[in-house]
Amino acid sequence: MIDYKKAILKIKRNKIKINSEKILSINSINRVASSDVYSPNNYPSANNSSFDGYAINSKETKNLIKKKFKILKTIAAGDNPKTKKVPKNSTIEVMTGAIIPKPFDAVIPIEQIKFYPKKNKYKYIIVDQKINKNDYIRFEGSDFKKNEKVINKGEIIKPQHILALKALGIKKILVKKKPSIVFYTTGNEISNNEKIPKWKVRNSNGYYINSFLNSLPIIFKEKKILKDHDKSKFKKEIKNFLSSDSELIITSGAISAGKFDFVPQIIKQFKIKELFKSVAMRPGKPVMFAKFNKNKSFFGLPGNPISSATCFRFLVLPFLFYSLGVKNDIFINAKIKNKFVKKKKFTRFIKGRIYFSKKGTVEFQILKGQESYKISPFVNSNAWGLFPSGKAIFKKGEYIKCFTHSGINELFIS
Repeated sequence: MIDYKKAILKIKRNKIKINSEKILSINSINRVASSDVYSPNNYPSANNSSFDGYAINSKETKNLIKKKFKILKTIAAGDNPKTKKVPKNSTIEVMTGAIIPKPFDAVIPIEQIKFYPKKNKYKYIIVDQKINKNDYIRFEGSDFKKNEKVINKGEIIKPQHILALKALGIKKILVKKKPSIVFYTTGNEISNNEKIPKWKVRNSNGYYINSFLNSLPIIFKEKKILKDHDKSKFKKEIKNFLSSDSELIITSGAISAGKFDFVPQIIKQFKIKELFKSVAMRPGKPVMFAKFNKNKSFFGLPGNPISSATCFRFLVLPFLFYSLGVKNDIFINAKIKNKFVKKKKFTRFIKGRIYFSKKGTVEFQILKGQESYKISPFVNSNAWGLFPSGKAIFKKGEYIKCFTHSGINELFIS
């Protein structure tokens, strides 16, 4: 049995190699950027009006007492702003977003305009005060400058990125290819039937992992349930996996040291570059990792649903993130509301709720029912609290590291 930190270091050192591909940016949702993405141009592409109003040359209002400015034309957003001749003391009507052509360099909002001779029949506006240069102007490149970074390498592309990519005219981007996972649930007790006798258990682990991966760039293939006597079949499945395009094989159950826990003995029959079995963590102590070659690895998760979910979240997901180059799994420091006691040599992952107190501090409420067989606290939680090995007693008010369920930095809502 190894310490959780050592398990993570082994996983990081043994990440798999995932190649990249260039795809249309509009199809890149939930993909991982393989390199930094830069803006190919300035945005906005030119100075434009932030209000409906009238554009003028601010120099012509210097030392001004009162003057008429002749209205030349109207320019709406999307109109070609080209103006052939611009006599002195002229103005153009502009709509919000309209490009401001030279020599105009300021906008007077429509609410401040005085028309001449009449409001419903006019050819001029009256300006009776100095107008500052750049008033109500959105500047070229004030949002994104040419060659400014838009997306960091290792970021997962989200809808807000798609908006930026499209607005900036970035047609294609380089992303990591989607790694493929093959998943097997094991055990005679596991059933996919809706109605089951009391001695059976509904299959849930594969459904959980599949739904977990829906927002990540992963291909998930769940195979038929392996029965306790299916040793030869499992060995054949491993051989098929090693000759396939899939990068990772995961099992759930049959991983401990019981009579029917056949997974470790089959895995060890293959040539393995790295291996650990059993991690000093709870839930999830009976867990196994093996690396076959630079592109093929294996995880054996516990059959217990919460133990399986914990091992997937804190072992498999980091492995996938390391392999994809994702840098999103950042902890949040929070004060614990309850005293917590555990075994000193074990790392504990605790289900709880993170929220902001009335004073604005981030706090973590440990939920009752932390036994690994209990699903309800997991359902009612919004975060995991990490209680590391090397310490047994955690006092109320101490700070701990907390993690989101998904591994993607979300906004916590109490």
